[in-house]
Amino acid sequence: MSSRSSPNLVPYLPPPPPLSQHRRPSCTSSSSSSSSSPPPPPLLLFLLSRALAPSVRSLLLPPGTWHPAARDRGRHSTPLVPAPCHLVLPPRLAASPGRIILPLRPGHARGSNAGHSCAVTVSLGPPTGEAPPPATRPTLPRTLWALRNHNPTDVPNRDPRSLHLRRGPPFVAPESHSPLALLFRPPEHGGKNDGLRPHASGPQPRGHQRYVICPDAPVPPASSSSPDMTRSWNYLQSGIKRIMTELEQGIDMQMYMGVYTAVHNFCTSQKAVGLTGPAMHSNHRGAHLLGEELYNNLIAFLKTHLLELYEESKLHTEEALLSYYIKEWNRYTTAAKYIHHLFRYLNRHWVKREIDEGKKNVYDVYTLHLVQWRKVLFQKVSGKVMDAVLKLVEKQRNGETIEHRRIKQVVDSFVSLGLDEADPTKSTLDVYRIHFERPFLAATKEFYQAESKQFVAENSVVEYMKKAESRLREEEERVEMYLHHDIAVPLKRCCNVALIAEHTTLLREEFQVLLDTDREEDMARMYRLLSRIPDGLEPLRTRFEAHVRNAGLAAVQKIQTSEGDKLEPQVYVEALLEVHLQYRLLVKKAFNDEAEFTRSMDNACREFVNRNEVCKSASNKSPELLAKYTDILLRKSSTSIDESDLERILTQIMVIFRYIEDKDVFQKFYSRMLARRLVHSHSSSDDAETSMISKLKEACGFEYTNKLQRMFQDMQISKDLNREFADHLSGLGSTTRLDSTFSILGTGFWPLTPPSTHFHPPAEVTFEVERFARFYKHKHDGRKLTWLWHLCKGEIRTNYCRASKTPFTFQVSAYQMAILLLFNEKETYTYEDILSATQLSNEVLDQSLAVILKAKVLLMPGAAGEKPGAGKTFTLNYDFRSKKIRVNLNLGGMKESKQEEAETNRTIEEDRKLVLQSAIVRIMKARKKMKHSQLVSETIHHIRSRFVPKVSDIKKCIEILLDKEYLERLDEDELGYLA
Repeated sequence: MSSRSSPNLVPYLPPPPPLSQHRRPSCTSSSSSSSSSPPPPPLLLFLLSRALAPSVRSLLLPPGTWHPAARDRGRHSTPLVPAPCHLVLPPRLAASPGRIILPLRPGHARGSNAGHSCAVTVSLGPPTGEAPPPATRPTLPRTLWALRNHNPTDVPNRDPRSLHLRRGPPFVAPESHSPLALLFRPPEHGGKNDGLRPHASGPQPRGHQRYVICPDAPVPPASSSSPDMTRSWNYLQSGIKRIMTELEQGIDMQMYMGVYTAVHNFCTSQKAVGLTGPAMHSNHRGAHLLGEELYNNLIAFLKTHLLELYEESKLHTEEALLSYYIKEWNRYTTAAKYIHHLFRYLNRHWVKREIDEGKKNVYDVYTLHLVQWRKVLFQKVSGKVMDAVLKLVEKQRNGETIEHRRIKQVVDSFVSLGLDEADPTKSTLDVYRIHFERPFLAATKEFYQAESKQFVAENSVVEYMKKAESRLREEEERVEMYLHHDIAVPLKRCCNVALIAEHTTLLREEFQVLLDTDREEDMARMYRLLSRIPDGLEPLRTRFEAHVRNAGLAAVQKIQTSEGDKLEPQVYVEALLEVHLQYRLLVKKAFNDEAEFTRSMDNACREFVNRNEVCKSASNKSPELLAKYTDILLRKSSTSIDESDLERILTQIMVIFRYIEDKDVFQKFYSRMLARRLVHSHSSSDDAETSMISKLKEACGFEYTNKLQRMFQDMQISKDLNREFADHLSGLGSTTRLDSTFSILGTGFWPLTPPSTHFHPPAEVTFEVERFARFYKHKHDGRKLTWLWHLCKGEIRTNYCRASKTPFTFQVSAYQMAILLLFNEKETYTYEDILSATQLSNEVLDQSLAVILKAKVLLMPGAAGEKPGAGKTFTLNYDFRSKKIRVNLNLGGMKESKQEEAETNRTIEEDRKLVLQSAIVRIMKARKKMKHSQLVSETIHHIRSRFVPKVSDIKKCIEILLDKEYLERLDEDELGYLA
C-alpha cells in the first residue's frame, strides 16, 4: 500500500451506526488486465433498485478523479480498495439505480490486523450525526439489498474479484438522512463463502480506515510541501469565505465535500500509514503542528472577517445598527455551524488532544467562532448595540409599537457569548449580565424614578398606585416576551425600589384615609404594592390594628351611651360581632387573608372586647354578657329561632368567646344558666345545647366542659329514676294526688347552692317528698339528699274565681305554692301567720309575696305599690282576672339576684386561687428549683388560656404554698419544691 492519500479517498469522521442482520459475502481474487489506455479503476459498485426490473447500469468514477490508493507489490497491478476501510458514497451517485464494484483482495488482513475482520463499510451522505445543509440534503433509497457472490446470477459483470450487490432481502431501513452502510468480510485463505453477518455496535476494530468518495469535487492539494500547504489553506479559505458570506445562495455538495477533504488533507499531510516506532512519533508531531497551523489560520481569518464587519458597522446607528448586528450575528453563527461540521476532523483529533492536555485558549471550532466574535467585534459594538436596545425599550414604555423580536435576538446573542474560560464545555451568563442586564436595570430604574416623581406631583396617590401596578405588569410581560428569565428577579427588585420603596411614606399616609373611607379596592392595591418590598406591610399592620381597636371601642361607647345601665346582652354582643365581621371581611378581600393582618385584627379585637367602656365597671363584664346572650338564645321563648340560624349565631358567639381573656368567668355564668335551663326544662333544644358544649370543648379542652357534660348525664339519670319510682308506686298499688318529678343532681358538678332560708313545705308536698326519699335511700344507701326548695316549682289550679268559668292555672315556685295553699284554710292571713307557717326568711317571703300581689292574686290593704311587711294582711281575690288561663307567677327565679351575682363572682375568685396554687405546684414539681420571677412568668403562661392572672394574686398564692410547706425559700430569690 502507498503511504500517500488519495484526493478521492479521505478519512470520514463519524463511525457508522450499528447494522442489523448482516451476512458475510465471500470474495475471490483474479489477475487484472491492462490496456494502452487504462480505464478508471472500478473502485465501487453499488446497486440501488426501486423496482423488480433486472436491468442495471454501471456507475464508474470519471477520469481524473481517482488517485491510486494501493497497488500490489507482487504480480497484481490492478489498484484495490484497502480493507478494512469505510467508504462513503456521495448522494449524487445514489440518485438512480446502478451498481458499483468493490474489488477486494482475499487474505488482505495481515500483520497487526490479522486477528480482526477485514471489513469494508459503504455509506451514503455527509458525516454521521449531523444533518447536511438543507440545499444538499440527499434523497435516500428506501432499502438496500445484498447477494452472496458465490451465486452471481442476474448480474452482468461476473468479475470473480468483485463483490456484486443485487436486490434481495432488505436488512436496513435508514432514517431520512442517516448513512447507509454495509459491512463485508473477505474470506480467509481456503475459507468458505458464508455471506454477510451482523456487525456489533461499539468501537471499530483496529486497522479500519474511513474514506469518502467525491467523484466530481475539486481536487484539493495533498502534498506535504509548504507551497502545497499554502495552496491547501487558500483553497480552504475560499470555501470558508463563501460559507461566511454567500451561505444564503446555498452550498453544493461538491464544494462542501471538497472543503471537508481539504481539512483532512491539511491535518494528515505529514502522517504516514503503517509506520511504527520513531517514524510514527515524528509524523505524529508533524500532524500536531499542522493541526495547530490550521487552527491559527482559522483564527486569523475570523479576526480579519470580524474587523471588516466592525468597519461596516460604523456606517450604522441606533436601530439600523441593531438590525445590522442581528443580521450579521445570525449569518455568522449559521456559518459557524457549517464550518464546525467541516472541521470535525480537527475537532476530534487536534482540538480534543489539546484540551485533554490542559491547553488554554483552545476551543472546538464553533466555540472558537463565538470567542472571536466576542473579542474582535462584540467588545467594540456592544455599547452602541445596547444603547439602541434601551432606546427601543423606552419607546415601548412610552406607548410606541416596536418589533420586540429584534431585542430577543440580541438577548440570545449576549447569552450565547457567555463561555466559561476554565471549562469551554460549559456556559455562563457573565457576558449577558455585564453587557445587557446591568445597563438595562440601570436604565429601567432611572426611567421609573423620573416618571414616578412627575406622576405623583400631578396626580392623586390612588391614581399613582394604579399606574405603578400597570407598569409592574408591563415589566413582567416584557420578561416573557423578549428578556432572559434570569433578569426577572433583579428587574422586579429594581422596579419595586423605583416605583414603591421610594414612595412608601406617601403610600402609608394614604392608608389611614383609605381605612376611614372603607375603600377596599384601593387598600387591596396598596397591599399588593407594599408586599413587594421588605418590611413594607409592617407599618400598615400597626395602623390597621389601631384602627380596628378604635372602631370596636367606638361601637361599644355608642351602645353604652344609648342603653345606659340597662345594656342588653344581645345588643352588646351584636355590636362586637359587627365590628369583627366588618374587618374580617376586609382582611380576607383586601389583604389576601394574610396571617399577619389576621393577627393584628385579633389583637385589636381582644383589646376592645376585654377593655372597653362597659368593662370599666367590672373586668369580667364581657364574659358575663356573652354567657347571658347565649342563655337567651338557648332558652325557650315565644320567638323561636330556626335551627340553622341558631347554629350560625352560636358559631359567631364562639368568635367573640375566643377573644375573651377571662374564660373561667364565662364558664361560671354559663354553667349556672345551663343548670337553670335544665332544672326548669327551659332549653329550646337539646341538640343546640350539645352543639354549644362541643364548641366550648373544641376551644378550651375536655376539662373546661367536663362538668357541663356531667349535668346532662344527671338529667338523663333522673329521667330513668323517675320511671323506676313510678313503677315502684304502681307495684305497691299506691295512688298520689300530685304528679311529681324529681331531679337528682350531683353536688360536685352542678353550680347550685343550698337554700339560704328554712322552709316548711305544704303537707301535700311533704308526703310525696318523703315517699321518694325512702325509695332513693333504699336504692342508694348512704347517699344524702339535700332539697333545693328555691329551685322547685309547680302548678296550682284555682276553683274560686267568680269572674271566670274556666279555672286558672298558676305556675308558681315552691315558696309561692306554700303561701297560696294556706288560703285553702281561710281567706285572710297576716304577714306573721304566713311567716310562721312557711318558715321562710323575711327577704324570701317578701320577694314571693311581691309577685303574687302584683298579679292581684292576693290583695293587701294600703296604698298602691306598698311593699309587704310586718302588720300587713293578705286576702284572697275572688274577682281575679287575666287574659291568660295559665298565669306565670314564678318570675323571681328567671332573674339572678344581685346576691347571686356577687356569690358567683366570689366563687370565681376562690376558684382562681385554687387554680393558681395548683399550677404553681405542678410547675415546681417538674422544675424542683426556680427563681421567683421565672415562676411568676411560667404561671402566667400556663394559666393564660383560662384567664389572665394578676401578678399580685400569683405572689399571694406563692406565699400560701410556702405557709402550707409545699414550697421552701432557698435564698432571697429562689424557691424549692417540697415533696
